Amino acid sequence: MKILITGGAGFIGANFVYHMLEKYPDYDIVCLDKLTYAGNLSTLEKALKNPKFKFVRGDIADKQFVDKLFEEEKFDACVNFAAESHVDRSIEDPQIFLITNIIGTQVLMDACRANGNVRFHQVSTDEVYGDLPLDRPDLLFTENTPIHTSSPYSSSKAGADLLVLAYYRTYGLPVTISRCSNNYGPYHFPEKLIPLMISRALADESLPVYGDGKNVRDWLYVEDHCRAIDLILHKGRIGEVYNVGGHNEMANIDIVKLILKKLGKPESLITYVKDRKGHDLRYAIDPTKIHNELGWLPETKFADGIEKTIKWYLENKKWWQDIISGEYRNYYEKMYSDR
Repeated sequence: MKILITGGAGFIGANFVYHMLEKYPDYDIVCLDKLTYAGNLSTLEKALKNPKFKFVRGDIADKQFVDKLFEEEKFDACVNFAAESHVDRSIEDPQIFLITNIIGTQVLMDACRANGNVRFHQVSTDEVYGDLPLDRPDLLFTENTPIHTSSPYSSSKAGADLLVLAYYRTYGLPVTISRCSNNYGPYHFPEKLIPLMISRALADESLPVYGDGKNVRDWLYVEDHCRAIDLILHKGRIGEVYNVGGHNEMANIDIVKLILKKLGKPESLITYVKDRKGHDLRYAIDPTKIHNELGWLPETKFADGIEKTIKWYLENKKWWQDIISGEYRNYYEKMYSDR
């Protein structure tokens, strides 16, 4: 098979690239990434040495570019990770989220249709469901939970999901959607909660926590997520949505305190800041459907996953320090300026 992975220079996409290269050594993997602020080509440094891997820089919302790529490469499947994904940035500038997350998805699916109905998988988020009350731990998001978005980001992802399902019903495009809880693990961009707290704690800088820090998230180790997408791509029922959750609910403040404890840093570094607009209280996913149909369950307990994550950041300081300094943006030029 030849698979297009869009957004493969980002956090989850890159982990999926490595998962697929290792599990399916006969597959050809093509990564398409625009290399915006969150795309980091140095993340794919090892993959670039693999003859079965190819990197292409481009924008999924550029129809002419995408159409040409599909015509040249003859893909068997497309897995779409490419997205603007930071809630705070979507509040400041919603339009780019609509262009990338909705128009980009449409452009990709039109290319799939024009090239033999290429198998399409959309990587979405549990944020399309809105949030749950903190005092009802019995409530979980299922695939039948109504969409109820809180931010321009989640609205753009929900819009893309609805478009994907419409392409299945209207055109018969073979599609699936996965909606995941918060991921963590290697290559997580430093602006996100866990890597941000690790990097700032190591520098003895203040750790900014929104509101009272009691917002709850369901944390999923990124390798478990990659296994789930792999299963859905190969064995999932066409036209279906699958929730992928970690069964690891934790309040943000508890995660921050845990990271400080692991690094031997004082809780006095914590600084409470003004809460985010429309900040969702709690996310929690019920992954019963993917377990019953595909046999998937998360394998990584949070206690183990956070240990591995902290260890990775300690052993790969140059990777995230280059991002913080902005140096990572020069990697593409170093790699391709003479090609």
